Amino acid sequence: MNSHVPIRRLATGVAGLDAILGGGLPEFSFNVIVGAPGSGKTTLAHQIMFALAERGCTALYFTVLGEAPLKMLRYQQQFSFFNADKINDSIHFINLSEEIVNGDLGRVLTRIAREVEALSPALVFVDSFRSLISESQTAANGVIGQQQFLQHLGNQLSGWQATTFLVGEACVEENPPPIFTVADGLIALFQSVHRNSMVRKMQVLKMRGQATRPGMHTFRISGDGVEVYPAAIIHDDSGARAAPRDPGEGGTRIAIGVPRLDDMLGGGLPAGYSMLVAGPSGSGKTILGTAFLVEGVRRGEPGIIVAFEQTPSQSRTRTLDDLIRAGKIGLINTRSLDLSIDEIVQHLIELIQSMHATRVVIDSLSGFELAVAPTFREDFRESLFRMIAALSGMGVSVLMTSELEDRYTDLRFSPYGSAFLTDAIIVQRYIEIDSRLQRVMAVVKVRGSAHSDELRRFEITDDGICIGDTVLDYEGLLGGRPTLRHSSTPATPDKSGESP
Repeated sequence: MNSHVPIRRLATGVAGLDAILGGGLPEFSFNVIVGAPGSGKTTLAHQIMFALAERGCTALYFTVLGEAPLKMLRYQQQFSFFNADKINDSIHFINLSEEIVNGDLGRVLTRIAREVEALSPALVFVDSFRSLISESQTAANGVIGQQQFLQHLGNQLSGWQATTFLVGEACVEENPPPIFTVADGLIALFQSVHRNSMVRKMQVLKMRGQATRPGMHTFRISGDGVEVYPAAIIHDDSGARAAPRDPGEGGTRIAIGVPRLDDMLGGGLPAGYSMLVAGPSGSGKTILGTAFLVEGVRRGEPGIIVAFEQTPSQSRTRTLDDLIRAGKIGLINTRSLDLSIDEIVQHLIELIQSMHATRVVIDSLSGFELAVAPTFREDFRESLFRMIAALSGMGVSVLMTSELEDRYTDLRFSPYGSAFLTDAIIVQRYIEIDSRLQRVMAVVKVRGSAHSDELRRFEITDDGICIGDTVLDYEGLLGGRPTLRHSSTPATPDKSGESP
């Protein structure tokens, strides 16, 4: 016989929040939402309240002198979750300014208890306890004090057959108030400004009875309210965290879409692999990525491009733009300067699932880093690892481009130290032949697979990338002035994609 009493979880209606809470809010729990002014505490509380009101829950929302209900609602009605029909129907706002005007916190407790008993709400909010305390004074002659008030309020909120919330400003790191100990759940909101970017983060410090997702999770406040972007966690089929695996297991290979390149890779790119294409500006990285996606569409394999630099309409060929407009290739295109990698990964995963996509191009890591807010750049390498692992775990083949300064004297594949994260590497370079710059490429790495080690010239034509003959000797690759001896075979292949 199972003696466990199941705890019903309430869906918050906040995108991404239920995932980090461990499935939603436990019913009848006492929760504290804390954060600095402007961090989104009231917006988060209202969004949860209106979402649950839509499902038949009644709510009491107590306010104090910090913000009168009419003023609060004036701004909250700008959000899409706001429903004026619920006000005074299933949602009731009560201002406690009269009770605290004389500093008597005992009257506040009595008023709160009286309203809850009269309405028997499913949800109770008190916003904000910091403002309530600051507007009162600890008095003698038996009048309840601040610490005693918080203790009584916490016990009352915990004892009611209602899911309750205490909203306010409090430091979660130094000298946390005793109310944190009584609370079943503790959600902390943080915000910081870095130059022209605003970064908001959320952490679930406590949620009794269920496993929460650890760490900081970024979120935005838009016209739809709060949207949380949970940090990606890699799972295997059983739901446990997955151990590293060989993405190419099973032997399936996919065509890149560039004649001769598949042969250089040893028969194509193993399915589920991540590949880095590194090269200087203008070397053809984006064109190779475009060919990868177009070839996928031709073979019935939908793809997605995450563009941080040029838009598809600015690219050399309009084929990619046409496929995006036709809905055969998905597009994530942003020039925002305050992104987090988790935000991009969340949008990408949702698009992959909706399109059943199997190919992803990220163009480029250089633009990606510029788009990420400065506060996230110190963790850029770690975040890339989580992103690649998440996509690999979904069986998606990923092609990433990286801007590479061609110094002629080294083979630095990426300024992010991300080469070891990828399963395959293609490097593109310029060399000087007869006082002219020509493009060359080589396959540097294909994990667990034999591949060509040839350095081949290639050209970019109206038909895309055309790979030509092999460079026979490239002296000075690692130092000195580069010189070249090459075969007399023309670089441009014939129409069949093979050299004559």
